[in-house]
Amino acid sequence: MKLVLVGATGMIGRRVLDEALRRGHEVTAVARNASGPAGRPGLTVRTGSLFDAPFLADVVAGADVLISAISSKASPGATLADAARRLLDAARTAGARLVVVGGAGSLEVAPGALLVDTPDFPAAYLPEARAQADALAALRAEGDDVDWTYLSPAAEIAPGERTGRFRLGGDQLLVDDSGASRISVEDYAVALLDEVEKPAHTRQRFTVAY
Repeated sequence: MKLVLVGATGMIGRRVLDEALRRGHEVTAVARNASGPAGRPGLTVRTGSLFDAPFLADVVAGADVLISAISSKASPGATLADAARRLLDAARTAGARLVVVGGAGSLEVAPGALLVDTPDFPAAYLPEARAQADALAALRAEGDDVDWTYLSPAAEIAPGERTGRFRLGGDQLLVDDSGASRISVEDYAVALLDEVEKPAHTRQRFTVAY
């Protein structure tokens, strides 16, 4: 498949790129500077910004799937909701699917209660969590005519082992028998590429955890 990956240099984006190339996909990585990933079979790097509408439209033209792995730090001067709208526009025009690397903060820990609103949620992650929740809201409000999917990780996500063994859920936070909610970045990337190859969550958010 022909994939376009925005945010390929971040912690999650790098693993998504690795997993996509491992599976033999053709990947165009969009980087804001020329020092982005390069020199790997199946990989093309395009330098530019997703907020440059003509550039993004040109990059996405002919792609099967547009993947966004950006964070709020990757869109200075704009919000993740703004980015979601730009991505929707590009996917809509190209007739491509849109798969978004999301956040865990908007997952429910109880009916109507979100993880981001719990007392122990780390204050340092609040801005990113709320920005990711706003992006999901934009997808739900404005993506009725686009085949989009938003993948929330577990509460804890960090580099680790690629096991290929995990559980999938919907809008509720997944925890294990000890009450922990975690996933390795490598297994998150596996779950995301599984969704890319075999869509099962059209216009939905889903989540992954051990």
